[in-house]
Amino acid sequence: MLGRVDAGQSIADLMADIGRKARAAAQPLSIATPNQKAAALLAMADAIDRRKVEILHANAQDMTNGEKAGIANSLLDRLKLDDKRIAGISESIRMIAGLNDPVGEIIAEWDRPNGLHIERVRTPLGVIGVVYESRPNVTADAAALCLKSGNAVILRGGSDSAYSSNAIYQALLEGLEAADLPKDSIQLVPTTDRMAVGEMLKGLDGNLDVIIPRGGKSLVARVQVDARVPVFSHLEGLCHVYIDASADLAMARKIVVNAKMRRTGVCGSAETLLVDRLIAPSHLGPLLEDLRAAGCEIRGDEGVVEIFANTKPATDEDWSTEYLDAIISVKLVNGVDGAIQHINQYSSHHTEAVIAEDSHVVERFFNEIDSAILLHNASTQFADGGEFGMGAEIGIATGKMHARGPVGVEQLTSFKYRVRGNGQTRP
Repeated sequence: MLGRVDAGQSIADLMADIGRKARAAAQPLSIATPNQKAAALLAMADAIDRRKVEILHANAQDMTNGEKAGIANSLLDRLKLDDKRIAGISESIRMIAGLNDPVGEIIAEWDRPNGLHIERVRTPLGVIGVVYESRPNVTADAAALCLKSGNAVILRGGSDSAYSSNAIYQALLEGLEAADLPKDSIQLVPTTDRMAVGEMLKGLDGNLDVIIPRGGKSLVARVQVDARVPVFSHLEGLCHVYIDASADLAMARKIVVNAKMRRTGVCGSAETLLVDRLIAPSHLGPLLEDLRAAGCEIRGDEGVVEIFANTKPATDEDWSTEYLDAIISVKLVNGVDGAIQHINQYSSHHTEAVIAEDSHVVERFFNEIDSAILLHNASTQFADGGEFGMGAEIGIATGKMHARGPVGVEQLTSFKYRVRGNGQTRP
């Protein structure tokens, strides 16, 4: 299905070989020209379009297996491909192809009094490992972003998306061949054995520079705890929307339904709605009626239960739960002070939104909440690299070192210093 593991070859030997091949491919890839990388990406997009029927057939097999296995509806939604989503995959690759090439970009430069000219220049990270579940589009997104940023990538998808990922991977190989780039620049691990992930977490004998997990909380937690290489990740997306007293009600109603219900299984889906207590009599009913009409279960604090009939009382656990389902917890707060206090206590530092017309409220929200993405008068579902103009993303990072927010091509680079002199020596 994903390839063939040689008889008698251990998982450790298999993964070590993959690591060595990736490291060997990383060097020529790091100096590939922008035109060469763009040509590969465009060829990949064309191959995905040509192979659409094949990819849909593979995805149907994954969907059937997933339904038989009883996986959650939110995961089935992430797994499913259709004509529109496949077109989205190829379009994302084309967008990435059209981005400015980050490799070799001079980030900053300056002259010293002694005549030295110093440049800080973007360079690839090297070899990136991506471990993911359910979403077969990650196969294409991760590969395209890594290629554009000059990095070799090792992809390890989950068993639930194995057929789909492999079908997409075959199209990616066509692109590498068309542009005469090393075929090992992109490798899909040919086994779903969990031991393969363990070997990646060990660093593949020093051949893996960064690992990025994309999946459920248990997968991300395992990677964060066990990895011996740097990790770009977020553990969960516990996202909040705060409706201020100054909010436009019509705007708030539209945004809240979209933030929660557009796609409930994505990490940018709103999980908690906070409403200024002052406007609860006028705003709370319409907001919650819209959510309920869209099929969302409401779990509210005492004040919400009193105002909105048939609301399920929220427990302490609800404020720290990422539902990834048509469920939302709702709380009345004392203005922006109460919203900031609640979010700073319970947030996963992923994405938060404020709906307000008062600029002072917005500035306080932006300045006093320490999450990777903050939005004003917009849905939390915009927490996505594609929506940020990055073409796609490998994931959202909530840590504070190196990458934060959507991880795109620039975040997949490091830098080095180039120092130019004319005979200077240090006294």
